Parts: sequence; structure tokens; C-alpha cells
Amino acid sequence: MSVVGFDIGNENCVIGVVKQRGIDVLLNDESNRETPAVVSFGEKQRFLGAAGAASATMNPKSTISQVKRIIGRKFRDPSVQQDLRSFPFQTSEGPDGGILIHLQYLGETHTFTPVQILAMLLAHLKQIAEKNLEAAVSDCVIGIPCYFTDLQRRDFLHAAEIAGLKPLRLMHDCTATALGYGIYKTDFPKSGPSHVVFVDIGQCDTQVAVASFEPGHMKILSHAFDSNLGGRDFDEVLFRYFASQFTEKYNIDVYSNTRASIRLRQACEKLKKVLSANPEAPLTIECLMDEKDVKGFIKREDFEKLSSDLLERIRIPCRKALEDSGLTVDKIHVVELVGSGSRIPSIARVLASLFGREPSRTVNASECVARGCALQCAMLSPVFRVREYEVQDALPFSIGFLSNEGPISTRSNGVLFPSGHPFPSLKILTLHRHSTFHLEAFYADLNELPPGTSPKISSFMIGPFQVSHPETLKIKVKVQLNLHGIVTVESARLIENHRYDSRGSAHVTSDKMEIDNHTSSEVANDVEDSHSAAADETKMGKAIRRQDLPVTENVYGGMTKEELSQAQEKELQLVRQDIKVEQTKDKKNLLESYVYETRNKLLNTYRSFASELEKEGISRNLLQTEEWLYEDGDDESEKVYTEKLEDLKKLVDPIENRYKDEESRVEATRGLLNRIVEYRMAVGSLPATERDAVISECNKAEQWLREKTQQQDSLPKNTDPILWSSEIKRKGDALDAMCKHIMRSKVSAPRPEDSMESDHGNKQDDMRAD
Repeated sequence: MSVVGFDIGNENCVIGVVKQRGIDVLLNDESNRETPAVVSFGEKQRFLGAAGAASATMNPKSTISQVKRIIGRKFRDPSVQQDLRSFPFQTSEGPDGGILIHLQYLGETHTFTPVQILAMLLAHLKQIAEKNLEAAVSDCVIGIPCYFTDLQRRDFLHAAEIAGLKPLRLMHDCTATALGYGIYKTDFPKSGPSHVVFVDIGQCDTQVAVASFEPGHMKILSHAFDSNLGGRDFDEVLFRYFASQFTEKYNIDVYSNTRASIRLRQACEKLKKVLSANPEAPLTIECLMDEKDVKGFIKREDFEKLSSDLLERIRIPCRKALEDSGLTVDKIHVVELVGSGSRIPSIARVLASLFGREPSRTVNASECVARGCALQCAMLSPVFRVREYEVQDALPFSIGFLSNEGPISTRSNGVLFPSGHPFPSLKILTLHRHSTFHLEAFYADLNELPPGTSPKISSFMIGPFQVSHPETLKIKVKVQLNLHGIVTVESARLIENHRYDSRGSAHVTSDKMEIDNHTSSEVANDVEDSHSAAADETKMGKAIRRQDLPVTENVYGGMTKEELSQAQEKELQLVRQDIKVEQTKDKKNLLESYVYETRNKLLNTYRSFASELEKEGISRNLLQTEEWLYEDGDDESEKVYTEKLEDLKKLVDPIENRYKDEESRVEATRGLLNRIVEYRMAVGSLPATERDAVISECNKAEQWLREKTQQQDSLPKNTDPILWSSEIKRKGDALDAMCKHIMRSKVSAPRPEDSMESDHGNKQDDMRAD
């Protein structure tokens, strides 16, 4: 079993794996360390990762990329609508308000959710990992943005489950980077914590985290983000600039052509990288659209002027993260800049002016998240032993709970887990209820959330239950903010107290410390000892009845168990279809290769072993098969290709057998002659009778071989041999058996005079001993 870390980027994915000597990044089939986050549907099969990216230009409407942007989002969200307008694939609104993706596949229109698409991508990454490691992959840690909502986190877990993975943790990107940064550093001062700011500028977002490091310990002090600011926005600046230029210069509208837009965006992304190292860069695209070749040119300073608004936006999450951490700029020791969009020189200048120091690049900008996730997976998995290192993360959102009787918190705003609260965390609510009741989890501050996010998280129904004395009971509800950053009600327990007098009658006791259940409830931070359901205890005259209550969870917009099961079955069907298509391709390629190889061998290797009639028949069949492959047989089933190959082999196998047997016959003949020589030399010590018998068998074998060889040599090579190599080998085996039998009989049955001589010798030895 291996443990891996997945960094699912908006554009590319990286797989980190823990090995005995450290952490490594796995290569895909193209020997690249980054795998495109692309899923493309062909007519009969899917193309995932690099293969999907290769087919994106040819088949844009059935190619899904940037699925990370739309997972767990609502269709009518304004920012989602802005993204969807730039996507070539067709989408619609689902029954729950989510996003549905419509694609052509197997001649029909198929509908998928973003969770299913993400599951396909994860399954592909799992396959790459298993192929590299030659071992099963199940346990993993997946990197996610810190701004992911509860629903998005659940959708990632569902996608992993569909893909056959077992996520031990969903880890914030900056937290994973900080873990990989801190666990290997040994120069942290022991006098106090070191504060490091991590700025992660990805392809579609910007995340900032302030972390505190001490020996053996790491704590995230704050998170901040801009979920709509990333490297693609800088690409879009270049795209708009050149699209406008081409409209004026070449009279073409790139926006009207999906394929031309994709090609120009790809060229702008490459141009941005060139500008990161050069003061100016040209752009050239052949046959962009309307059969026109286009050329452009831009200077770095012009690009920075066009991107000035974006550069200013980078300051906002940096300032917020610093403010939420409670630190000042002079308390920051290091600023680490990572992410695929971080290589623009002007971004480093903005950060330098903000923090008063040049940002460092001591960690790998593209692989740091995957490496940190892999390291965290090793720490959580029993498979590896990792030195003790505590990781304390914080949630950037405030989560509150509400019941039908008001907010559940000691705070007036109903916040149970305030922004920046460390997780995992467990809180116990003590409530006074005497029948089934509901709890609602919600985000308390919309200003902390990405734009357009719904404040609703989930609802919980606790019950039904029955009580005999409502005045004497209380409900203990365990609310957990788990390792994934997901809030849930772990359990609920009814506790009922009775006090007995000497006659055994029950009296009601009131708990004066309990707060009135109509106003608020007491929030405790300690966890009670677990007891079996419906257990009755009697201690010091008091009977305590405990009963576990059923908890029913409803996640707003989440997948039901039935939908999850259907998605798993659908994925299995798609995998079977992909395997079937690949096997069919292999059979077709095998048939095509056989045609070309056989034609070449017929002219060279097999030329002497086939008659003119056989050559004509085989050549005619090869030509017919070749023409069929490129016409009617271009798209056939695996069975048809297999039958065609078998039919050709029936014609060619006799000739191939003649060719192969000629060489084998020489070796078999040499082997038999060597055996004859060996047995003739080995019989010198045998008695005359046995010696004559062995020599006689050798002479018979040699005579048979000489006669058969003469007959075979008189025949042409293009006829079936009368002496096959297998026949010679059988003759040699028979000679072996006969000679060994004769020689073994001699050893196992000594002559009487030999025994007498042996006894006489022993007696002489005995006499000498006396």
C-alpha cells in the first residue's frame, strides 16, 4: 500500500508520493510531472489528462477543463455564469440548482455533474500512481483551496469515493505548502515562533496564509483569498489585447470562433511565461481562423500597465491575512511566493513593497502542495513512520448553529465556530428538548465567503424520542468540525435524571445551572464518556437513563446515497467501455502490423519456404485485408479484428512453421548426435552384454537419423518437411530412456562374485583390526 498526495489544480494536477528516502513527484505517461486537469469525450471513449488536452482543440465542445471552478457551485451564481460563458461545453441548471454538463458520447447526449467529472480525473491520477508505484493506491490527502465551502469539500470526498480513493484529509493548499516548508527546516529560533506568509497565486485564485513555526509545531494564524484572481486573468489581459489587434489588423473576430479562442489563449499563456524572463516577446499563430496567419508583439512594461488593476488586487488578501493574524509587518520573518501564476516579476515587486522584503522562492512553486499533501498522508497513515510534527489549521469562515428556538451559542450572532477557529474541533451542546427537534448549520458572515455563496450548510433532525418526565432530561449534542473542515453532528444523546426516596417513588430534580432552553444553551468544550444506548445506572439514590438518539442529516445541494451509488455504477460502465475500446484498438493495430510484417517476410525471410501458389494467395489476402482496414473495417468490433487475424494466420502458419522448423531441426539433429557420442563414450566400464546393448541402440538412432535426413534434404523447402524437429527430439528422448534403463540395471544388480569379493575384503579388515 502506498500513500500519495494530490494537488488538483484548475489547469494541471500533480501527484506526490512518499518513499523510504523522501517525497517524490510521479511522472505521467508522457514523462511530465504535471498532468492536465482535462476530461474529453470522444465518440466511443474518454480521453483523460494529457490525452484529453491533446484532443481539446479538435473536440472542444466535449472537453471539460477547469472543473475545480464549478464543483459545488450554483448555476445561477454570477461568478459561475461568467466562467460558463468562457467554457465551450454545454451546461444547464440541475434540479437542486447545481450545474449539469451535457456531452455527446456513444451517439447520445449524456449528462454529468462536476462531481462525476472530478471523479474521472481522480481515477486517472490514481491509475498513474498505481502504474508508477506498481502497488495499489487508496489512502491519500487531497489539496483544496481554503475558500472551499462545506458543500465543495463534501463533493471532493464524493468524487474521491467514486474514483476508489480513501482521503485521509482534505488539506488547504497553503497549509500543505507550509507543512512541506516547516518540517524540513531546522534553523527556526527557539526563543519564539517564526512567522511566515505564504502567497499562492494559482491559475484561477490567490490564497494567502500566515503561519507560525516552532520546533515540532506549525500553526496557521489566518487565511485570506481572492477566488477570482489568478494566472488566467493575466492570460485574459493578453488575450483581449491581441484579439483587439487582430480585429483591426486582420479583420477577424476571435471571439466568434471557439477553436481560435482556445488556440489564442494557449499562445497567450506561453507568451506570459516568455515575458517573465524577457523584456519583450512576439506572438505568431499559423492559420488562426479564416485561413489567416497572425503575428503580434508586446513589451513587458506594456503588459504590466494592462495588468495594473490585477496587481493591485493582490494586495487585498495579503493585507487581510496580516490583519486577521494579529501581526504587524515587522513581525513577519519570511514571505514565500508559490503557485503556477507567481512567476510574473511585477507580482514579486508588489509583495516586496507591501511586506518590506523580497519574497523567497525556496520551495517548488508547482509541486509544493502535492508534496505537503503526501507528507500529511504519511503522517496520518499507519504505513509510514514520520517524526512527530503537529499541524494546526484554521477555517476562514464563521459557522453558526440555529434551532427552532433561536441561535445556539453564547454569542448573540449564533456563531459556534468563529473565523480562524482551529480544526478538527469538537463541541458539546447541552439542550433541553422533549421531542424531535431540528438544528441548522450556516455561515454567519457572508462577507467572509466567496461572492455568490449561499449561507446555508446543512440541517439535522434529531429524534424521534419519547420521555416520561420532560422536566428531568437534557440532550447532549456533539458537533464536530472534522479534519476535512466539514461541520456535522456526530451524535446526540438523551440523559434523564430521577431521584428515589426510601419508598422507591421518583422525585423530579431541577438543575439550577442549566440555562433556559428558550433563550440559549450551554456550550461545553469537554467530551463526556460514552455509554451504551438505553443504559440505566443507579448511583447515590439517582437513576440516570442514557439513550442514543438518531440523527438525520440533510446537506443542502449535496449528493444522496442513491445518487452516489448511481455515479459509482456509471463510472464503472465508462471504465468498461474505455477498456473495450482500447482492446479493440490493440486488436486492430495487431492486425495491421501483421499485414505489413507478413508482406515483408514473404518477400525476404519466408521467400524460400512458400510456393508460388501460396505466395499469390497470401499476398492477395493481405491486400484485401489492408484495403478493408482503411475502408469498411476502420471501425469494427474486437471480435471481427480477431477473426480476420486468425484467418490470415491459417494461411501463413504453415510457411512460418517450415521456416522455424528448419533452424530447430538443425539444433535437434546436433543434440541427438551429441547424445549418441556421449553414450558411446560412457559404456567403456560396462560389462560386454550391457555395452553391446547401448551401442546397438546408438547405432539404430544414428541410422534412423541418417536415412531421415537424406530424405528431408531431397525435398524442396517450400513443402512440409517429412522430418520435424519435434520428431528428432522424441527420438533423442527414447534413446535417453533406453540407455539409462540399461545402465541403471547394471548399477542396481551387482554380480555375485563382486559381493563375495566385498565380503572377503571386510573380513580382512576385521582381522587387521584385531
